[in-house]
Amino acid sequence: MSQAPTLHFVPNLDSSSDFDALVVVLSVADLAEDFPGKDVAALAKTVDKKVGASLTIHHAPSVPGSRLVICYTGLLTRDVDDVRRYAEAVKPAIARANAAGAIAPLIYFPSKPTDSSYEKLVEVSLLAAYQDLYVNLQGREFNPSLETVQKLGFNAPWINQETGDNIATVVSAIEKGKRLGRDLGGPDPERMAPPKFAEYVKNAFENVPGVKLSIIEDQEVLRKEYPLLHSVARADNLVPRHHARVVRIEYTGEGEIEQTLLLAGKGVTYDCGGVDVKVGGSMHGMSRDKCGAANVAGFVLTTALLKTKNVKVIAELGVVRNSVGADSFVSDEIIVGHSGVRVRIVNTDAEGRLVLADCLSHLLIDAKQSPNPKMFSMATLTGHAVNAWGPYTALVENGPSKKLGLSRSIQEVGESWGDAFEVSSYRREDVLPGDVTHDVVQHMAGKPRGHQFAAGFLMIASGIAKHGRESTQPIPYVHLDIAPSATENMDNVNGKPTGCTVAALTAKFLL
Repeated sequence: MSQAPTLHFVPNLDSSSDFDALVVVLSVADLAEDFPGKDVAALAKTVDKKVGASLTIHHAPSVPGSRLVICYTGLLTRDVDDVRRYAEAVKPAIARANAAGAIAPLIYFPSKPTDSSYEKLVEVSLLAAYQDLYVNLQGREFNPSLETVQKLGFNAPWINQETGDNIATVVSAIEKGKRLGRDLGGPDPERMAPPKFAEYVKNAFENVPGVKLSIIEDQEVLRKEYPLLHSVARADNLVPRHHARVVRIEYTGEGEIEQTLLLAGKGVTYDCGGVDVKVGGSMHGMSRDKCGAANVAGFVLTTALLKTKNVKVIAELGVVRNSVGADSFVSDEIIVGHSGVRVRIVNTDAEGRLVLADCLSHLLIDAKQSPNPKMFSMATLTGHAVNAWGPYTALVENGPSKKLGLSRSIQEVGESWGDAFEVSSYRREDVLPGDVTHDVVQHMAGKPRGHQFAAGFLMIASGIAKHGRESTQPIPYVHLDIAPSATENMDNVNGKPTGCTVAALTAKFLL
């Protein structure tokens, strides 16, 4: 895995000779803030009113590389404004500096708003710069020179050396996790077929302290231990390069373990819908259906790189391909999951929840014997979440999680880190009773609560439902539907993978 540009806090702009462009991020209009090269910008503004109010570039001998890029966040005080205004300003600015030939841009923040919701503006801006500079894995493998920027610098008058170095450490770790998520989530169905996906994860964690990784590749073991997941993979039995994998990653921090985070990730490397085949061009982009597992892997990597103490993280990635073949699973089948719950199949294009249910069932065993467990699932699971919430990750939680205010706290932290969420409720309409032949129905076609129902299914099919508020051993559980947020602009075909949720989960549980 190639490395992202290195990140450096530059405490004194007089010592910025190693950089070749200055990107100034203004939050006040009309050049009211002080910054290096302001005299050049003021002169330019006499002939161009856009200077200081939009993205411009200037020749300024007093700044690094004589390249001065100015961007403006726009208003920050309206009800709809949040820290993402900085991200939206910095992304095109860093792209402009790169296009001008800069390979070591330095980002400068002259001032910060008094509103505490902008406290993480520097971190959010730096992560936005990395998002813009990222080049898809297959692009880099074909042409390694596509990523030209070698390092990033940053400076802000209110940040001292210790704080700046800490920001650089945290942002670098988050970006490495997000980068792994993008590298796994973006490539085509063959480059990241299940065996290659597992191999890439294994290589990413090689020699990372505190991490233990194992891969289940024996198809007979998967059939017995992950029967719902294996049902999705049945059509691939005759194609070894598409054989399913389950990747298990464990990180154990130093010291007494105070909390245990258990995450299941959906890694469907290609989803044609199975026998309920996708039609009308809707199959295009379904190689991105593995972003849940990809981002879970990224989060674990960030955890390990930060050397987080007193925490244990256990992740299971269900990596399969949902194909059509003579042995495909079909609707009306009743399959007994690892939890012992009988699942009636309604639609083979709702395969992701089957993959997750078995992984969650295995993680539940760990949760029941771990200190302070919190369980999560992450998946590009439903188009309904996109229709309901637009570009925002949907959170659906069980009773114990709601009692802790877990989803709301994730949402609040995510807001400050530019990693936004919407919270949905789990209600009685999201449970469809079974009968003598089955315990739960896999899919509820044509109903208005699609992503909530999917989360409810996961709770029942995995056995988590037995650990609700009334249980003697309640276990908090949150499902994260990242179908809206896994790629830029909700574009599964052309949008870059985002590595969404890694920043918010890191800030919530690790910092």
